[in-house]
Formats: sequence, C-alpha cells, structure tokens
Amino acid sequence: MSKTWDVLGVGCTTVDELLYVAAYPPADLKVAVNRRERQCGGLAATALVAAARQGASCAYAGALGDDEDSAYVRAALAADGIDVSLSPRHSSAGPIRSTIIVDQSAHTRNIFFQRPAVVGPLADAPTSDQVRAARVLFVDHYGGPATVRVQELAQNAGVPVVADLEREDVPEFDQILRRCDHLIVSERFAARLTGRADPADAAAALCSGRLAVVVTCGSAGCWFVAQDEPSAQRQPAFPARVVDTTGCGDTFHGVYAAELARGTALPERVRRASAAAAIKAAHHGAQKGIPTRAVVDRFLVYG
Repeated sequence: MSKTWDVLGVGCTTVDELLYVAAYPPADLKVAVNRRERQCGGLAATALVAAARQGASCAYAGALGDDEDSAYVRAALAADGIDVSLSPRHSSAGPIRSTIIVDQSAHTRNIFFQRPAVVGPLADAPTSDQVRAARVLFVDHYGGPATVRVQELAQNAGVPVVADLEREDVPEFDQILRRCDHLIVSERFAARLTGRADPADAAAALCSGRLAVVVTCGSAGCWFVAQDEPSAQRQPAFPARVVDTTGCGDTFHGVYAAELARGTALPERVRRASAAAAIKAAHHGAQKGIPTRAVVDRFLVYG
C-alpha cells in the first residue's frame, strides 16, 4: 500500500498557558508574573510539530471537540503543515488545558492540568486503511483501549509504533506498553518500570521484544539499545542554553519518529533527536523553539 504520511499521531494535545516567574514560590505567597504566553502543546501534538519541521508529512487522528481550545489546536497544527482532516469531532473530546509555571532561575517548570473525558483516538478512528497509510505510528499513554486498537492495527500492517509514555496509572497501560516497538522514556520512568537505577541496564531490560529503546537522562545525555545490538550505547547531551525545558522530550520523540520514517540508522536518529532537544531548550514554551531540519543540520556542523 502506498504511504500518505510519514508519521500518524493519535495521542494528546494541550493548550498551555505559560506563566514565567523569577522563582517557583512556597505556599501562601503572592508572586509577580514576569510574562505569560499561550501555546499549543501536548505529547503527540508537539512530537508531530517536531517531525513536521524535519520535513516529515504528518497527520493527527486523535479526537477534538467543537470548543475554542480545539479550534486553537487544529489551527496550530495546520500552521505547521500537519493534516488534521483525520481528527474526528466528539462532544466530550478536546485538548488538555495546562497551566505551566516556569521558574526562570532554576529553569524548571510545574504543570497543572485539567483533562477532558476523551483524549486521544476514538474507538473507531483512525481506520485500518488510514493506519496502513503511515510509515510510523506515534502514541502516548492516553486513550486506553482505543490506543491499543490503533497499535494492533499498526503492528498487523507492519507499521512501527513509537511511544512516549510518562505515566503507568492510566487505563490499559500494560497493553499500550507491550505494543510499543520503539520506546523512548525518561530515566526516572525507566527505573520505575524496571526497578533498575542504571539507565543503560534499564534500556536493555525494556528492549526485550522491541526494536529499540532510548532512556533519556537530561543533561547526562541518553542511553539506547537496539534489538539486534543488545549492548547499550550512550549519546552525550549537546551543550544547551537552557531557558525552558517544556517540550524538550516531545521534540526528541518527534525527531526520532521523523528520522525512523526516513530510514535513518538508530545512532543517527538519537543524535539528531538529542540535538533538536538541545536547540529547543533555549526557547520558551513547548513548540516555539522546535528547530527545522536545516537548523539541526547547522547545529551538528557548527554547534
């Protein structure tokens, strides 16, 4: 079957209200907000934006509503060339609404979110033909049985599944985890899943039955393992001027997915994803600083 999209995403979207403060406060204090922004975000949405800026053809097939926030997300994704025609409308669906407090001194952030009843795919969308028309399927931990169904469609069609999982206390998590071909998780989450504190050991443990696993360790870089190369390899982090880490992990995932669709070998996939995340860290918000492929190319040559 001919391919229409390089990356098809079905996970969560968000509308992020970002508040920038000098330092995150203790309880019962009044704090001046230095600036505020509104941006589109979310695990799947930000990964798709990152993939699209690498030149990948992308589509979003999770459900959205008829509300203003859903319209905002559709417009933001479409502005990056992402096909939103596959996104069904559902009265109980919509983006997650997040308030993100960015500590400008420590360069950290706290996220407060409100989730609608339906996040991610519906029980009957996307269709089997739509999944087969993608080179890569991107999922996150949202969607429960509906996400499992889409993963099964992808695996039956030979479409690799790239996953961004951050929480295990969600419906059907074990089933979603089991059906991930390329798993990229944080060092902390990998340790929770495996009981292994060493990220290289955790990556190797998680790779059983998968094509590849990457465990990200922030400024310490990341470790990655392939099914056909069981020895963990390390990708050092690139020097970064850290302004805001919001969206850095999602950027890593999206660039990885785009490079997988392109046929790039695993070490170079990880290298390019790491570079893109470092570039993103120098910008405010989830999506504003995500680089294009040309910017990543220049960064890898000149730093």
